[in-house]
Amino acid sequence: MSFSLEDLAEIIRARRGAAAEKSYTKSLFEAGVPRIAKKFGEEAVETVIAALGEDKAALTGEAADALYHLLVLLEARGIELAEVLNELQRRTSQSGLQEKAARGEPR
Repeated sequence: MSFSLEDLAEIIRARRGAAAEKSYTKSLFEAGVPRIAKKFGEEAVETVIAALGEDKAALTGEAADALYHLLVLLEARGIELAEVLNELQRRTSQSGLQEKAARGEPR
């Protein structure tokens, strides 16, 4: 079985049109961007906490939650996963230090 972030993005897009009582994803969309962003933030923090522990399964689960909620947030804001991947590709065409310098970020 092969499953990609593109597959997940398509599932999220499809569930956006589902009934809220049957779809957690739809209920997030109905709650709006502030709720989705908050949920993504919570999952990101939980991922950091799991990373500091020794439980590989916990980190794997939290990373999956964070990726899912990030893709819901992107969909809610009308940003395609391909746009993010294109930005990553653009950034990797130079060293990370060069890329940060171009954005004016400190090392």
